[in-house]
Amino acid sequence: MDGKVVVVTGASGALGKVVAQIALARGARVAGVDYAASQIPATSDRIELGGVDLTDATSAKQAIDAVAAHFGKIDALVNIAGGFAFETVAEGDPKTWQRMYALNVLTALNASRSAIPHLSASPAGRIVNVGAMGALQAGSGMGAYAASKAGVHRLTEALAAEWKGKITVNAVLPSTIDTPANRASMPKADFGKWVTPQELADVILFLTSDAASAVTGALLPVSGRV
Repeated sequence: MDGKVVVVTGASGALGKVVAQIALARGARVAGVDYAASQIPATSDRIELGGVDLTDATSAKQAIDAVAAHFGKIDALVNIAGGFAFETVAEGDPKTWQRMYALNVLTALNASRSAIPHLSASPAGRIVNVGAMGALQAGSGMGAYAASKAGVHRLTEALAAEWKGKITVNAVLPSTIDTPANRASMPKADFGKWVTPQELADVILFLTSDAASAVTGALLPVSGRV
């Protein structure tokens, strides 16, 4: 990772923070992009862009171009920004489907489209998306979320095919991630079975590394001990 410039969307979230920290520890230079305002001061190895609406293509491009201008290049994009909703199809709000599509698919689409000109100039361009094990077969209450994450899977495959030989594009498919929010929403669950942010970050950063140069179009389950 030494010297690589890695963009992490959703950088203020539980997973995004860990991915950024581990990437920095391995020698990368990291740009965090998030809708939330950033409280982290800029350094030579790290910048944080807050207030970015990645569901808007123009805002996404402005943020990605600002990162490229600051560091002089972009080598990897990690699309973590997203959202979750649990509601049944019959009793839920149809707008939830639109919201899940915007938060999960459009954020990854807009960030990827904005980053591709920069990634294609890198000798080792990488995109890593975050899909979901739950999108392989949707359960009760998971329709809108699973459909949107299935869209992320198809986006991953299409981009991998279109940029084969130039940019690798892969997705990690976690089960439940062990975060404070998930523990609060499922207090009776066996947390020990969940995948930790550190475990998932290790897989994500492997896919951004030179060691993963031959891996593209993969939907890689990271299911912990579920």
